[in-house]
Amino acid sequence: MADLPRYNRRSKNITEGVARSPNRSMYYAMGYQTEDFSKPMIGVANGHSTITPCNSGLQKLADVIIATLKDAGSNPQVFGTPTISDGMSMGTEGMKYSLISREVIADCIETAVNGQWMDGIVVIGGCDKNMPGGMIALARTNVPGIYVYGGTIKPGRWKGKDLTIVSAFEAVGEFSAGRMSQEDFDGIERNACPSSGSCGGMYTANTMSSSFEALGMALMYSSTMANPDDEKVGSAAESARVLVEAVKRDLKPRDIITRDSIENAVTLIMATGGSTNAVLHYLAIAHAAEVEWTLDDFERVRQRTPVICNLKPSGQYVATDLHRAGAIPQVMKLLLDAGLMHGDCLTITGRTLAEELAQVPSVPNAGQDVIRTLGQALYKQGHLAILKGNLSPEGCVAKITGLKNPVITGPARVFNDEYTALDAILADQILPGDVLVMRYLGPQGGPGMPEMLAPTSALIGKGLGESVGLITDGRFSGGTWGMVVGHVAPEAFVGGLIALVEEGDSVTIDAHQLLIQLNVPDAEIARRRAHWSPPPARYTRGVLAKFATLTSCASKGAVTG
Repeated sequence: MADLPRYNRRSKNITEGVARSPNRSMYYAMGYQTEDFSKPMIGVANGHSTITPCNSGLQKLADVIIATLKDAGSNPQVFGTPTISDGMSMGTEGMKYSLISREVIADCIETAVNGQWMDGIVVIGGCDKNMPGGMIALARTNVPGIYVYGGTIKPGRWKGKDLTIVSAFEAVGEFSAGRMSQEDFDGIERNACPSSGSCGGMYTANTMSSSFEALGMALMYSSTMANPDDEKVGSAAESARVLVEAVKRDLKPRDIITRDSIENAVTLIMATGGSTNAVLHYLAIAHAAEVEWTLDDFERVRQRTPVICNLKPSGQYVATDLHRAGAIPQVMKLLLDAGLMHGDCLTITGRTLAEELAQVPSVPNAGQDVIRTLGQALYKQGHLAILKGNLSPEGCVAKITGLKNPVITGPARVFNDEYTALDAILADQILPGDVLVMRYLGPQGGPGMPEMLAPTSALIGKGLGESVGLITDGRFSGGTWGMVVGHVAPEAFVGGLIALVEEGDSVTIDAHQLLIQLNVPDAEIARRRAHWSPPPARYTRGVLAKFATLTSCASKGAVTG
């Protein structure tokens, strides 16, 4: 393309000031011609792997992106990023690597983009931590970039019912409670995941990808497309074309990722009933973009944003249903018309959010129940409440949709790991009215803040989702629902009050009052604290030890840099 400028990153270093740089030799070995050095060099961070169905369908997207970048007059430079499958590592020591992989992915992309002095970057990802890891890197490097989501999985089917990966976890509790036959248990397990693509409800992957449309860093409609469908390939190609134009205009991530655009993203998360993990990840994204954003901002947005999407895990439908009903742009148009979104925020196309949504109908399609109008909202306020109290003075996250009454005071059932808690649930040792306290699972104590989908799904399967509370300094899967409170800070490992809870103590969770409280006299708490000492670190070397040493607390996003 004759009108492409000479770029001021790697290509400038090569083509200006040094007539015959030895750097060129390495590029000639990859097939470059002399004229290629005046073209932008665009990184393609490819998350393809056969580790998980979330990422197994990414290579076809990478291939079309590479071809489109070349056709648009740029030079793609492809490199890989790792992934950890939350669904596969759930309930094992491997889950401790999940959140850590967010930081590893961000570090990998930052290292390649800055080390190779790239002019732009397309990030392709599928599984949960691919999204925030990639966005953190885009914000850190601040070269023109776009996010390409691999797409959702299609729902599984068993005996006429739609399935997701959470169906398999909940089946464990139902089967162990004698409420499910062996045939149905095996049928759900074998049919829950029928294709490539990320978990199908409004779980963490679909939550984060959907929010990237609202953030302005991904194309409209791209987040709810199914990975096996041809439209996903077409959207990936268009993303590459849009990125080349952004490079030409020098439109950078921090021009797009602002306080207002993060507020748009969080509003969308609340309206769609998204994952608790989005709280942790947007704290981290804001930190990387140097945007002021705190836990209190989530609560402020929650109180003014209704839940208008009827999506799993607390609703009925999955992402492919949302796509057919009008997708994320339809949801955003309703919010924009109600004054709940900032329409003047810039997007990666160079147009504002309001301009992107100009042709979207102001009323959702009739005959569907996936997207509601604000007047017919499922809940008048958002579902991710920020609770505070003596158990979590820095704040923690409660997911309160789907509950008849998000209030409980009951005796603490205390566990210092996930496995003994799960055993107790499956052995019917947890009773209605109990409050499980699962600790030493935070960013430092886990380390890695593992997710608790196995015990929370077991509670649902046992029929205890409404009657048993659960408090943890760890995290929850995007598929979790129930009377659950996570991200308790300070965490047990650093001496947070959760470390001092004893079996049988009275504990209160009250989402109406935004309260989480240990009902024990101050003098008794002081006595316990005087006798408490931190446990030894579980890991003293390797990536888990590095993360435990470097990480911030959950209330700051559990970031390492």
